[in-house]
Amino acid sequence: MNSNSKQQQLTNMKRSATALLAGVTFLFILARWQQGMGLWGWVAAFAEAAMIGALADWFAVVALFKRPLGLPIPHTAIIPRNKERIADNLAVFVRDKFLATDTLVEKIRGFDPAQKIAGWLNADNNADVFAGKVLAMVANGLDFIDDVRVQNALRNAIQQNLHQLDLGKMVGNLMDILTEDNRHQMLLNEALRKLATTLDDPATQKALAGMIIEVAGREYPSLMQMLGMVADPEEFSQKISASLVASINRWLHDIGDDPAHPRRQQFDEVVAKFLERMKNDPAFHQKINHWKQQLLASPEAAHYIDGLWCQLKNWLRDDLAKDDSLLRVKIAGGARHMGQWLADNPALRDSINDHMADAARGIASDLRDTIALHIASTVKQWEDSELVRELELSVGSDLQFIRINGTVVGGLIGIALHAIVVYLPFG
Repeated sequence: MNSNSKQQQLTNMKRSATALLAGVTFLFILARWQQGMGLWGWVAAFAEAAMIGALADWFAVVALFKRPLGLPIPHTAIIPRNKERIADNLAVFVRDKFLATDTLVEKIRGFDPAQKIAGWLNADNNADVFAGKVLAMVANGLDFIDDVRVQNALRNAIQQNLHQLDLGKMVGNLMDILTEDNRHQMLLNEALRKLATTLDDPATQKALAGMIIEVAGREYPSLMQMLGMVADPEEFSQKISASLVASINRWLHDIGDDPAHPRRQQFDEVVAKFLERMKNDPAFHQKINHWKQQLLASPEAAHYIDGLWCQLKNWLRDDLAKDDSLLRVKIAGGARHMGQWLADNPALRDSINDHMADAARGIASDLRDTIALHIASTVKQWEDSELVRELELSVGSDLQFIRINGTVVGGLIGIALHAIVVYLPFG
């Protein structure tokens, strides 16, 4: 029901209660004019008590919201005069009764949000609806980013963060993570294995031997001519080259098969020194950061980044404009898959519900206090007239029933008292 309907209903109830008061007042005057003879005595008793009941309840109802007839009667205009206390009590009531931690957690578990999500995603074309909402958010985001002011702010923020980034230290820490638990030795093993496997191939060996012969013939032609006097240069070179390649291959296999090989230890030392320099050498950091500053100041780098971003935006816009948008298909398919996955995995649903309950339990305290503070501060900021109006519109119609009931009940009590006076002897 909107405000206009509530106001009309309140006005009608006020008119009804006031009309009833006017009616019993007229009835009282008429009965008194008949001097209370016969049946009129009963009418007068009813009307008099009904008037008193109606006026008392009118005073009580009006005193809640304002001063009756504008008179400074004590303990009237109760609501506006106690607005601060009402606001605090209302906030505490909502906080303790509706936002208690156990209540929130129980509601979440009873609602079974994971099952509801699964059911919604699997129903009808809800996955497509979900995809459409996501794409609408993406489109709005692109429109927002297209604003020149936003682009400048983002570009400045990114550049500022990049300028402040200690790239040398960051790379050192990253390398430290990559070498933890001898991961660098694992990478070395894989590299040695690949290289040794390649050198085991006769075709590779022959190609390398040919390269050695070619280099030797170009760099040392006199030596090759002298060898030609005592042996076939090509055959001799092939044997020497093949022997060199085989020796290198055996050496790689030895390193790969022996965890304690000296070359491995040397590799560890080199890596350790490099990491130490990356993390703690100011001169090295300065050099890397100098390279970084040069790169950031380069127009080519800025143009390259802007070009990539423009290409991405254009692709997104073109895709969003299509009826068979690839993003829409992917998002909708992912949503359906997620819904089916949740539906088929009770343990996963339980896990999600448990994590949501734990999250609610974790934020409940702050959430309760924040909402309570918001309620209290909002009510306190209301104008007295606004507060009175809102409460009157909400409960005023029911309060007018009190006036009507007071009139009727008062009249019945008046008849009962008149009966006692008439039928019971009092001396």
